[in-house]
Amino acid sequence: MLLNRIGDIFLLIGMILLFINLGSIDYYILNNLLFLNNLSGGQLDVVCFCLFLGAMGKSAQLFLHVWLADAMEGPTPVSALIHAATMVTAGIFLVIRCSFIFELSEVSLLFIMFIGSMTAFLMGIVGMFQNDIKKIVAYSTCSQLGYMFFSCGVSNYFAGIFHLFNHAFFKALLFLSMGVIIHAIFDEQDLRKMGNLSKFLPITFICVFVGNIALLGIPFFTGYYSKDILLELSFVRYNFDG
Repeated sequence: MLLNRIGDIFLLIGMILLFINLGSIDYYILNNLLFLNNLSGGQLDVVCFCLFLGAMGKSAQLFLHVWLADAMEGPTPVSALIHAATMVTAGIFLVIRCSFIFELSEVSLLFIMFIGSMTAFLMGIVGMFQNDIKKIVAYSTCSQLGYMFFSCGVSNYFAGIFHLFNHAFFKALLFLSMGVIIHAIFDEQDLRKMGNLSKFLPITFICVFVGNIALLGIPFFTGYYSKDILLELSFVRYNFDG
């Protein structure tokens, strides 16, 4: 709750600054006013920075990410709904919905790209060293959210929301499958105490396998289409070769 409140405070500051300078926080009105350059470059950067910090807190990005793993204490169906498809994606939706504001601030886009890419990389590494089966999936969610923010940082908003939509399906499948495994072995979540479960849970094994290969981006599964177009468009837009 504390980490989310940090993000909420910055989101509130950003909204107040928009209201003070432009007299409204309605998307349609802001879209018209911002293109009239009613905000100076410095003010706009501060507004975008505050809005993005709010999104960081809600979507568990680097430095504000630790709450997501601790939230895995909740029931698995709740994790599947909230931590795969709805709550943690709210920050991504905020950035995409406010894209017309962020596009006027190159500094904020660079910051979003940096935080997103570092989150995708570091949370994947952190997940490799977890022993709790649900925390592994939770850190994978952090990593995928970093992918989406990275896409927004290079102005590929539609690729970001496409991956957001696809991610909700296979990550919810993984969370629910983890719940079946935990329930089947008497509420044990330590990965080191598991093994050879495919014989006893064949359907769950298939579900986990399908969810994993979709997450990995194996061709002809949903993750492949969204992750491939996300990385390809990013490469086409920003190629630092010579």
